[in-house]
Amino acid sequence: MVNGPIRDEIGMNSGIGALGPYNQANATIGRAYGLLSQNLQGGSVPGETYMGTLGNVLAYTACFPEAEERSPWAPFHVDHGFKKTDSTVSVFFGGWYTQSGYGPRDSWQAKFIRCLTATEHYQQPLIVMDPIAARGFNDLGYSKQKLIEWCSENARLPARDYWDDQWITTLVHPHAVAGVEPYASRLKAKPDEMVQLFLPGDINIVVTGGETQGAFKMFGGRYAGRGPGTFNKEDPTVIIDAWR
Repeated sequence: MVNGPIRDEIGMNSGIGALGPYNQANATIGRAYGLLSQNLQGGSVPGETYMGTLGNVLAYTACFPEAEERSPWAPFHVDHGFKKTDSTVSVFFGGWYTQSGYGPRDSWQAKFIRCLTATEHYQQPLIVMDPIAARGFNDLGYSKQKLIEWCSENARLPARDYWDDQWITTLVHPHAVAGVEPYASRLKAKPDEMVQLFLPGDINIVVTGGETQGAFKMFGGRYAGRGPGTFNKEDPTVIIDAWR
């Protein structure tokens, strides 16, 4: 995701179809990153070094700018310590699930809980909102942080269901056995005990879209370099002004 003045300078689209293939800058950056990701890791050769059964269309191209001027909240990069005038790129890992809806309707809380509990639980959610939806939540008294905290508090499953997942077993269980929190507490929970799926720091919200609908999409979008299964602790948002 791209923030800052560079968005307009290179003609990126944060309006209608921002997540689609309709803008040359968005699509080209996403495709270039996809090629680099495949080749710099030694090459993703299906059946040899890549074994994803179904694959993922987001691996082809996925890049968009935030609609900073039309959001009721601070831009993502400002939340992470950068100036509004800085141009930055943020990397999210995953995209292995997508939930979607419209809001905030009267039933938004039930809808969000269904979406959050339907995620891959080791893939923290990236919630992408149209400005209409973001302003709607803001009008209800939800700042970005307050909405994140609500999601964190209400995204819960019985411990039995949480641990009945191959990636949780593979990536999270070793941390739990080693006593790393919050995973250790989840492992100690009784099978029917409701466990918290995500901490507030796991969840991110960004704003983009053309304001034709008050839509949102919830992706498996771990803020790259953080979370179980990775040893990379570098900040996934970088300033790119020095590259010009």
